[in-house]
Amino acid sequence: MRNPSLPLAVTLGEPAGIGPDITLMAWSRRIREGLPAFYVLGDADFLQKRARRLNLNVPIRQVEPGDTVDVFTDALPVVPVSIGLDDLPGEPSPAAGKAVVKSIEQAVEDVRSGVASAIVTNPISKKALYDVGFTYPGHTEFLGALAARFGGDRRQPVMLLAGPDMLVVPVTVHIPLKDVPSALSRELIVSTAKIVARDLRERFGIANPRLALCGLNPHAGEGGTMGREEIETIAPAIEELNAAGIIATGPHPADTLFHERARENYDCALAMYHDQALVPIKTIEFDEAVNVTLGLPFVRTSPDHGTAFRLAGTGDARPTSFEASVRLAAALADPRTID
Repeated sequence: MRNPSLPLAVTLGEPAGIGPDITLMAWSRRIREGLPAFYVLGDADFLQKRARRLNLNVPIRQVEPGDTVDVFTDALPVVPVSIGLDDLPGEPSPAAGKAVVKSIEQAVEDVRSGVASAIVTNPISKKALYDVGFTYPGHTEFLGALAARFGGDRRQPVMLLAGPDMLVVPVTVHIPLKDVPSALSRELIVSTAKIVARDLRERFGIANPRLALCGLNPHAGEGGTMGREEIETIAPAIEELNAAGIIATGPHPADTLFHERARENYDCALAMYHDQALVPIKTIEFDEAVNVTLGLPFVRTSPDHGTAFRLAGTGDARPTSFEASVRLAAALADPRTID
């Protein structure tokens, strides 16, 4: 269990996106929204420029790691990991890519060394990072590799999307839709579900998690007439999970699994591919949904949206998902606070 009195480490995210905006807005609303203390791993001068652009009165103070909690009441604490970033909303630059990666790496190190209780990551631009040699499909996979710093082998990170009334996990994540059938396996489904069940117990305080597994094909395969993945891959995985004492049902047709009455019958839905999971939660709980990475030795949350370049620097971005991410990260760092 992490020390809940420690602040949260917030990463820089893509400087040309809305990450800086929502971070600044959230700090300005910290008292009204009841936010726990956090600090930003970034560039103090850059954040000050963005605050002025947004007409936000946010005092920013550059601090050393460990000197952030007392500062948070009066100023946004920033631990420098980069300098000289340009404030160019909507114009991503490879020049900022290394700073973005360094911010994520430092956040993981801060949790490992006991400086921070958990991590909140701001949205990144994968294209900008690929241009500087980033080789991971996304945040989730990169954090899985960084988990090796805590000892042991590389972990299997699992993406959970959490809203007030819905928890959903994509079993396959950042791969093309055409590659999903070949990537989907009984072993992957079982290992993912076991991580979900464990973390729902240990972090979310759900004593006996109920998992509902989607089918891959329309109508969950319609008895094999629209595909055999449900029969040959998903159903055997469900049988294995039940034999291991995990409550798992399905395969369920995905188009009837996410309405209000259906959600009463399970705690978390496991979707077979990215959009099968993200479309329903972003439709139902867009402003409050949080991306949580399970299967790691540390807590990581993130707003469930992207960089939104067209909104950057305009003041039109909404910080609600970031604020929900901050609250949930603090709660997961101390499971005793989960309702």
